[in-house]
Amino acid sequence: MADEMKTASAPRVSVIMSLYNSEKFLTVAIESVLAQTFSDFEFILIDDGSKDSSADIVESYQDSRIRLFHQKNSGLPAALNRAITEARSDIIARMDPDDVCLP
Repeated sequence: MADEMKTASAPRVSVIMSLYNSEKFLTVAIESVLAQTFSDFEFILIDDGSKDSSADIVESYQDSRIRLFHQKNSGLPAALNRAITEARSDIIARMDPDDVCLP
């Protein structure tokens, strides 16, 4: 990430997740991230061309830390690389849609 993209208001951590037809476990994963006791993070989700309701689930959350991006299906590596380019922090935490974070 280019240094000029960073600002004093950038979050300390960027949590990234790629979605592809992930609706089955997605709500639990999102809620586990949002429920963290540490709150200085952004949550970047890349919808990698899902054909289910994954994007709708993400869009149902009204949390300013969530940043959803859409792209045509390009595979996990491309989606994660996109998420990293969108990240505003140097610290990246990676989640899968079926992961759960403990507080």
